[in-house]
Amino acid sequence: MYKNSYRPSRPSYGQSRFNPRRFSQPGGLIDTQKYIKKAVEKLEVVSDESTCVFADFSLPAKVLSNLTARGYTKPTPIQEKAIPSVLEGKDVIGIANTGTGKTGAFLIPLIDKIMKNQAERIIVMVPTRELGQQIQAELRQFAVGMPIFSTLCIGGANIQNQIYQLRRQPHFVIGTPGRLKDLIERKILNMQQFHTVILDEADRMVDMGFIQDITYLLSLLPQERQSLCFSATISAQVNTIIQSFLKNPITVSVRSQDTSENVEQNIVRLEPGKSKIQTLEKLLEQESFKKVLIFGRTKRGVEQLATHLHIKGFRAAAIHGDKTQQKREQAIRLFKDEVVDILVATDVAARGLDISGITHVINYDEPATYDDYIHRIGRTGRGNQKGHALTFV
Repeated sequence: MYKNSYRPSRPSYGQSRFNPRRFSQPGGLIDTQKYIKKAVEKLEVVSDESTCVFADFSLPAKVLSNLTARGYTKPTPIQEKAIPSVLEGKDVIGIANTGTGKTGAFLIPLIDKIMKNQAERIIVMVPTRELGQQIQAELRQFAVGMPIFSTLCIGGANIQNQIYQLRRQPHFVIGTPGRLKDLIERKILNMQQFHTVILDEADRMVDMGFIQDITYLLSLLPQERQSLCFSATISAQVNTIIQSFLKNPITVSVRSQDTSENVEQNIVRLEPGKSKIQTLEKLLEQESFKKVLIFGRTKRGVEQLATHLHIKGFRAAAIHGDKTQQKREQAIRLFKDEVVDILVATDVAARGLDISGITHVINYDEPATYDDYIHRIGRTGRGNQKGHALTFV
């Protein structure tokens, strides 16, 4: 039970003052009621879900043993529905909540594709460096002991190393649109080599302003290809893009609601005489706040907040777009290893950050859109764990 650091009382929706930061676009006001939701207690039993296991798929024995080594025997719903279609070479649109195994839904069958044809080249486009790193890390775990190679092409990292690796013709190229475009313009990357393409979190790429880069990159691909798109949300704008480059796609959706049932959501209202930072400090002092991800709106604000918390004696690190890639990786590593137990971040960490054991997500600054909110709080309550999300209003 939380101490009285915030008030979970019924919000006075008609009394909130105008706040221009809540608008991401005309008419984009987020109703604070959407930030309040109880977690659902799940019973241990039962489900009428399929009893399908990974061994039921036509996968290489080594992939199956790698999955078993990681403790994976049964596919998640998105994996169960998507893997057969990907194995058959069909174009697929996969929609599922964050943390439900979307990455495995395309990596596992594509490893099979590589093992059947070592000449196959696959390109994965992602919105952020962190998501790219996460995908490469999962690929390496799924393909342990197999002759499968990958290159990560992201900004903030040494491009010469990436050029060297690309010249060795890796099976998987995972990259952000800006860096991929740079490598194409340098005549290092030839998109005609790739007969399989994946757009991961396409909606986020559009939100980040990559729509022209995506359109450009897709236009360079060969006509004969397998195209996959996986995301938690697909906007009308993204749908227009994917419909233009996917052919007769199979749409697989296991997304029954916006947010995970495992995440208890609530709002934080300031008590009389208490500042926002004082309220945050009081929350963080509570024993239940063991591993906390705090989201802020601006790079400068995130850096200042992390510095303030550090001065106050909290073990905190920051991650945002002005940090070098090395510093970003270091902050994430410290948080994963629990050297620090608070990570303050901009929305650069809202997707692709798969860190176990995050007990709380705190929206110190409200998200710009409800989709951003969904992805932020999806960092907690992953798998079967219970999480908590709090939003300052």
